[in-house]
Amino acid sequence: MPKLKTRKCAAKRLKETGTGKFRHHKAGARHLKSSKNAKRRRRLRQDGAVKATEMRRIKAALPYGL
Repeated sequence: MPKLKTRKCAAKRLKETGTGKFRHHKAGARHLKSSKNAKRRRRLRQDGAVKATEMRRIKAALPYGL
């Protein structure tokens, strides 16, 4: 059976934690920051967790992990 290909778009956007969960960069943090309050900008700096409902798609996109 041939090797499975990694989806590079997913590999560049996600990081795997030590426990096997995935983290992603939050949307809305790149520009127009002056209209967002400080608390919101701080929260946008942190990585977001991939939801459990998306994990099946992530595992298929990254068959060998990261």
